[in-house]
Amino acid sequence: MNSTEKPREYCGLCGVTGSESALEQLHLGLHALQHRGQEAAGIMAVVEGRCRLHRGIGLVDDVFRKIPESWRNESLSRGIAHVRYSTAGSSSVTNAQPLMVDVAGEVVGIAHNGTICNAQSLRRELQNEGAIFQTSSDTELVVHLMARSLMKRHKGDLWEALEEALQQLRGAYCFLLMTRDHVVAVRDPHGFRPLAVADFCDGSYMIASETISFDVTGAKYVREVEPGEMIVWGPNSRMESRMFAESPRRAHCIFEHVYFARPGSYVFGDSVYEVRKAMGRRLAEEAPVDADLIVPVPDSGMFAGLGYAEASGIPFDMGFTRNHYVGRTFIDPGLVSRRGLVTRKLQPIAEAVRGKRICLIEDSIVRGSTSRARIHTLREVGAQEVHMRVSCPPHRYGCYFGIDFPEKDALLANKVPLDDLCASLRLDSLAYLSKEGMLSCVSKYNPEDYCCACFDGQYPVEPDVRDQPPLPVSRKDEG
Repeated sequence: MNSTEKPREYCGLCGVTGSESALEQLHLGLHALQHRGQEAAGIMAVVEGRCRLHRGIGLVDDVFRKIPESWRNESLSRGIAHVRYSTAGSSSVTNAQPLMVDVAGEVVGIAHNGTICNAQSLRRELQNEGAIFQTSSDTELVVHLMARSLMKRHKGDLWEALEEALQQLRGAYCFLLMTRDHVVAVRDPHGFRPLAVADFCDGSYMIASETISFDVTGAKYVREVEPGEMIVWGPNSRMESRMFAESPRRAHCIFEHVYFARPGSYVFGDSVYEVRKAMGRRLAEEAPVDADLIVPVPDSGMFAGLGYAEASGIPFDMGFTRNHYVGRTFIDPGLVSRRGLVTRKLQPIAEAVRGKRICLIEDSIVRGSTSRARIHTLREVGAQEVHMRVSCPPHRYGCYFGIDFPEKDALLANKVPLDDLCASLRLDSLAYLSKEGMLSCVSKYNPEDYCCACFDGQYPVEPDVRDQPPLPVSRKDEG
């Protein structure tokens, strides 16, 4: 169980094809996506004409440091890489990705970001047909479905088999696949999770979950992978697009903008930095406060806090200092110990807040436990008043599309009536950004093109809850 309670995104993807510097570019690009998963990392590449795999538990730099020396002596031109934070499947090196398997005599690698809603029923169906699974991850379903398609049709077109497999999936998924000669990028018909393409202006390409990977490698953004699209790069790395499904509606995850994506990224066509500042400005309009100081919760409330301060005219200051050397608190199993780690991670600056009316800006509240701890420490060091403003609506529903929000009964907004939350959290006042206000801050796509199911319970793909494993305990470093 993760004590910090910030929701975690499923994974991050990065792929390169046609470049003589693929290993370095994959390392840099994946490192820029470290925020999307800290449990495990992996890379699959073509080395000396063969597909090779290297995976491990830990952070990107730790895993890449142990790559065999023979890889470094080669000019690797093609590879896919992955960072993992488990929401489906246990946290172990067995479930680390990419997965590499033999499909009808072809070595295939696959890496996944998202959650397949009908994974359990598909797994049972395949097991009844004799399939033997090596992992508990829903990613493995895809290669089993591909193998079944090839066996039934007695044909060897791997990517036609992939198309047939994809049409059986429901839910959120972005995939990167590769063979010795091909790299393939896939995005589900609703486009829940982001996936984009860039080029190096020399005939080589990069694919990544966020554009921040392009910035650190010098790749130039080309476009998003469209919902329902499969892009194939062959031996000459020429880009070929295939649509495997029509998009019934876009359902971009708005929480990418609220919290997950890095501020330097463009996600779903909008700057994350600009969207978060706009959310702060809109929050100041909807929920003004009489305070002396705007204080963000680092780092999640930083840019909404800047926007709130700009719009309100209230001075902005850092009331907390963050200790970047505290270990990730989800690794510590003791409740008392975990609470201590949360407190050590963010420490109040008494000189900044003593005797002042503080407005604390946070991106979201899930369970409320760490919010209570932070509010308590502000009062302990002498804050006169503590108000809180949250740059998204109250979380009332679980997520089945790749984010580990817990079941609705565990969410604070469902456990405590809104009118009682101030007393519960020991706040002088509390206000959330409205759903309409939140959606007004994105511009590339229309408000109806976003999934807000964790706020309003309107699921773009209706999950069969009987087919779902229990939603995980939230890992939100939580407000």
